[in-house]
Amino acid sequence: MDTLETYRQTIQSILTKHANVPYAYGDIYNQTIFEYQHDSYLLLAIGWQKQRRIHHCLVHTEIIDGKIWIQLDGTEQGIANELIEAGIPKEKIVLGFHPPEIRKHTGFAVG
Repeated sequence: MDTLETYRQTIQSILTKHANVPYAYGDIYNQTIFEYQHDSYLLLAIGWQKQRRIHHCLVHTEIIDGKIWIQLDGTEQGIANELIEAGIPKEKIVLGFHPPEIRKHTGFAVG
């Protein structure tokens, strides 16, 4: 299996695992969106908590120029840590939610 396909399957597996964790409160469910043409992967929380509508992005990752860009990460453990545990090298993961001047201090790819 080539690297790109490995990245795709790893991201999908991690996001699917998170999507299957039920919420303890409200009528909320998680939904994954895997957009293959642009290699963009989302995890959304959708539903109702009392009278309040819930619809927000928990995780947004993309594969850009051979690296996994984490654009948003609202998980407790951190998607980057799960990617590393799955065998993705740190130098292939960009913490896109950090400004470029901060990324060089994270131990992950700069961009």
